[in-house]
Amino acid sequence: MDAAEVVRRAREAAGLSKRELARRAGTSPAAIVAYESGDREPSFRTLRRLVRAAGYDSQLVTRPAMGRLDPVKAAKRLVEVLELAEHLPQSKPSRRMAFPPLV
Repeated sequence: MDAAEVVRRAREAAGLSKRELARRAGTSPAAIVAYESGDREPSFRTLRRLVRAAGYDSQLVTRPAMGRLDPVKAAKRLVEVLELAEHLPQSKPSRRMAFPPLV
């Protein structure tokens, strides 16, 4: 979930208008619109302030980023997958005639 969705969901769950959330958070309604549309990305501190202004608490959770695999583990997994694939039945070639696409 991105920051825009967090702000929008917190505001809607609290039953607040953009104007009321802005008033409670000490910012402008235009800023709320920009944050919710994704045109502006709030800092973590601002995001926490907006969520709290809507009556909720926030929590930062860290997790490993996707795409940062250990190359040794990835290589071992690839070998396992390829070995498994060798045991799968092979499909028979199609007997249908292939024609080039019409232009």
